[in-house]
Amino acid sequence: MDEDVEIRERLFHNVVREYVIGFLLFILLYIVSYVIICAYRKQPDRDEYCAVDTEDATVYRIALWLCTFTLSVSGGAVLLLPISIVANEALLMFPNSYYLQWMNTSLIHGLWNSIFLFSNLSLFVLMPFAYLFTESEGLPGYRRGIMSRVYETALVLFLSAILICGLAWVLSAIFNEDKASRKALFDIWDFYLPYLYSCISLLGVVMLLICTPIGFARLFTVMGELVMKPKFLQNVEIELDVLRLEEDNLLRKLESADKRLSNGHGNDASHGKEAVKERLDGISKSKRELEKRQKVSPLRRNLGYPIMMLFLLFLTCMSVLMVAKNMIELLIGLKALPVSTQEIVLGISSLSALGPIGAAVEITIIIYLMVTSVVGFYSCPLLNRLQPRYADTSMTKVIGNCVVIVVLSSALPVLSRTLGITNFDLLGNFGRLDWLGNFYIILTYNLVFAVATAICLATKFTSSLRAALVDHFEQAFVHGRQTLSRHKGLASATMLVKDD
Repeated sequence: MDEDVEIRERLFHNVVREYVIGFLLFILLYIVSYVIICAYRKQPDRDEYCAVDTEDATVYRIALWLCTFTLSVSGGAVLLLPISIVANEALLMFPNSYYLQWMNTSLIHGLWNSIFLFSNLSLFVLMPFAYLFTESEGLPGYRRGIMSRVYETALVLFLSAILICGLAWVLSAIFNEDKASRKALFDIWDFYLPYLYSCISLLGVVMLLICTPIGFARLFTVMGELVMKPKFLQNVEIELDVLRLEEDNLLRKLESADKRLSNGHGNDASHGKEAVKERLDGISKSKRELEKRQKVSPLRRNLGYPIMMLFLLFLTCMSVLMVAKNMIELLIGLKALPVSTQEIVLGISSLSALGPIGAAVEITIIIYLMVTSVVGFYSCPLLNRLQPRYADTSMTKVIGNCVVIVVLSSALPVLSRTLGITNFDLLGNFGRLDWLGNFYIILTYNLVFAVATAICLATKFTSSLRAALVDHFEQAFVHGRQTLSRHKGLASATMLVKDD
């Protein structure tokens, strides 16, 4: 009897501890997400949703809370694999440590199931509700107020859910002809949500397939704009002194131009003053850049850019090599498909042949894939209109960006496992997606990803060479045409002389 009580107490404390850890992690992600959204959203007094009355301001705040919740869930989805890999390696290195007993298999399984549930909730309920709520005006015949807009939003959302359920049932009837699958569709929790999320995850993985190779090439340009490029033959102090002297000279010219204007020499003095002002603005800009460069240490100024470019190139090459290795192992039969087949127990074996170092590389590449996918998404020609602007993003765009981020982040674990970036099996419903068991889809996805990445990188690094070659051939073509026309002119002149 005492042993049963002790076991129940232990289970109770474990469950409470898991809930507390999950809640603390959610609070941390929620705070970070709120800070990010507040940095990019348009200020409340400038936004059209809350500039009219207090009712619109309340709607704005509710939509902001829902977007913050969705973004925090997205952050949790990005951290799923890194947290799981760190927990496995920590338990493997310190199996008997008292301070790491809370990092157990049950906690990791709970996090995966919670993220799956909240991703569905955010994608299918909260974000549609937030958008419809901001666009609602209230049901006709009801007294104007918040509740009228809530009723209208709930009604439209319910009708949309019925429509989506019908489409899902039709798709299931088309692709799965057996009656059992169609009957199982009425079981919302065990069949409908996983089936619908399987379609959404497939969409997210396709988006990652398109955006990630583009992000690989685009990220080099973005980091080149953010990191200071080295100029080894540049003496910052001497150039600053030259700019200061030139600035003083231009200021004296402005004073003389003002005096000439006051003496009545209007036209010449005004034109000269405008030219001096433009030159002075350019010098002031160059001076600010040099002063900023002067504040940076010489080591960072000269080595920061090459080290960052080499680091990005290393991560990109490692990603491509991992994908190539995964394709070979799939073809040979050394690696199984990413569909989940068994429960995982942490701390049994390392996920990488290199141990903790390999696990650190895997975590870095997983986060790198997420960053490149976001950069690639906002670099696409039509999708860049959705890119948020600092302190100038409307609530509608905030909702759209949150939907994009939650789709990409929830597909990130599937992408990482499909490409063979990590050997950590997908837990919970993430590993029960229908298309993960199709060998041809997985192999084709790996092949397309590797080829698209190679093409994007080759296009990026050979763009200047191709432009130089095209320019050279154009100049050669123009020169050839000029030479030919010159020869024709000389020939015609010679014929005229002979006729005379």
